[in-house]
Amino acid sequence: MDGTYPYTRLRRSRTHRWSRAMVRENALAPSDLIWPLFVTDGTDVEDPIATLPGVSRWSVDQIAERAKEAVSLGIPCLALFPHTPAEKRDATGSHARDADNLMCRATRAIKEACGHDIGVLTDVALDPYTDHGQDGLLDKTGYVVNDDTVDALVGQALNQAASGADIIAPSDMMDGRIGAIREALEREGHTNVQVMSYAAKYASAFYGPFRDAVGSRGLLKGDKKTYQMDPANSDEALREVALDLAEGADSVMVKPGLPYLDVVRAVRDAFNVPVFAYQVSGEYAMIEAAAAAGAGDRDALVLETLMAFKRAGANGVLTYHAAHAARLMNG
Repeated sequence: MDGTYPYTRLRRSRTHRWSRAMVRENALAPSDLIWPLFVTDGTDVEDPIATLPGVSRWSVDQIAERAKEAVSLGIPCLALFPHTPAEKRDATGSHARDADNLMCRATRAIKEACGHDIGVLTDVALDPYTDHGQDGLLDKTGYVVNDDTVDALVGQALNQAASGADIIAPSDMMDGRIGAIREALEREGHTNVQVMSYAAKYASAFYGPFRDAVGSRGLLKGDKKTYQMDPANSDEALREVALDLAEGADSVMVKPGLPYLDVVRAVRDAFNVPVFAYQVSGEYAMIEAAAAAGAGDRDALVLETLMAFKRAGANGVLTYHAAHAARLMNG
């Protein structure tokens, strides 16, 4: 016998559901999920986002209710993003450092409602606060300058940490910002606040609905290719991850998700650190469009794509399907 057919039949273990469960290599649980939520002004507000069917902007009081829902579903962390009013945007994104901005108010409301039962991850980047839609400060030519932007991001990160954020997540892709933020957090006594770096964030075509959600699509002047990564590059992603880990990142992220599963696997294999993937707004919208068109079963599509992230080596996934997926997993 040499281990070939008919002595080896791989279908044997697939014959029954119990047998398939016994040999399953990866598993999904609600604890694998981070639920991104959009915060808006007002009270008792649910503002549906047209390009993200099933996703809404929520007022701070309703964000607290979503936090309670997440706890009940077993989702361990929320990721917050603000829809900043136009009158509070300016060229330098100064409202990002306001202790009473939407992110800080929502963070405090979640902590008041749920305490330590759920984590709060806060986005650090200036695009939700600038009147030009870029993630940083501009020089006279419109180029996003690095070091002055990092100084602004440090102030933003400290503001969020002081409001109770558990994880600071810089998504701006400026050079050196992880080290600067980590140093500032240590200096100010926020030693247990984690840093999850958007270490490999690509200049992707999949971000459109997100820009609608935070109100920056119509404001954006130019593109973000001078700081976000070229989709053609994967080796460069490993350099970015290595630098961010050396500067003090506790975990790293690859964004977008499904188009970059090869990068997720490469990061996992090279570093064996906590790695997360962001199933971004365009990915979510495509699944919803496919399901609406009858091209696939929504529940199956959601769970299969999430399993792809786990199979690629991700510890967890930021996904707008988090609550729906958790309900499916909980049965």
